[in-house]
Amino acid sequence: MPGFVEIIAHRGARSLAPENTLAAARLAHRLGAHRWETDAALTRDGQLVLFHDETLTRCTNAVQVLGYDPQAPEKTFWPGPYTIDRLASHTLVDLALLDAGSWFEQDDAYSTVFDIDPQTLTGFRGECIPSLYDGLVLTKDLDWYINVELKDHGHEPELNFHPARVLTELARSGIPPDRVTLSSFNYDWLRFLRQHAPEYELQALVGARDDEFLNFNDPLFTSAEFDVLNINALLVTPSDIRRLKGAGKRINLFTVNDPHDCMRFVDAGVKGLFTDFPQRFI
Repeated sequence: MPGFVEIIAHRGARSLAPENTLAAARLAHRLGAHRWETDAALTRDGQLVLFHDETLTRCTNAVQVLGYDPQAPEKTFWPGPYTIDRLASHTLVDLALLDAGSWFEQDDAYSTVFDIDPQTLTGFRGECIPSLYDGLVLTKDLDWYINVELKDHGHEPELNFHPARVLTELARSGIPPDRVTLSSFNYDWLRFLRQHAPEYELQALVGARDDEFLNFNDPLFTSAEFDVLNINALLVTPSDIRRLKGAGKRINLFTVNDPHDCMRFVDAGVKGLFTDFPQRFI
């Protein structure tokens, strides 16, 4: 890997393409991002797909396909323990029928649609929710790098099922371990991964909430258990980063979209920056 600061495309180039799709990954690669980050979440049948949210409403056409009220999905009858809008309520085959691309042009969440070629926008329609295997194979074929965040939505059928499934898909894809980093807010999963697959770099995520208080005397920061920390950029200052670096930690920050913030953190010595706008920093 290069010795400079990594620019990591957060959920792919999500300001220019629908997040966590293969289209967003390919675009991030073409832009020159050093790595892309994506989220691995469990389906009802124990498969892994690339999807961030617990619910399908924001990033798919599930409301239209499944016919529920997005304001009150729990009022729509659905067998089983989960409401109809939940990713974990559906099998991999069912999820493949959803359109995970058309919403991007409709929502224009980053005010970028007018800068994107109309033919490209049209091409996003019908993008499916990829499996983790799909994302790993694409990364391998591009001779690229990936950061897989293991999303814990509390639907594991048994202890450590999720990280064990990730290892199965990594092996099945044939991607070299040095092309992969694995991250999570669930530190027990990271410990499982270290025990069963020490060849993969692990990164502990820190700061799920933007208003969270970080206690830098916590063992997470002072012990040697996790040497790479991916920290919410809203919760740290450049001086905090220097302090953590002095304690032997390597620091990545999420999510940095402003070039001024980028330079402040680079000067402080961060290892990598997750960004929705890789085109601004390459």
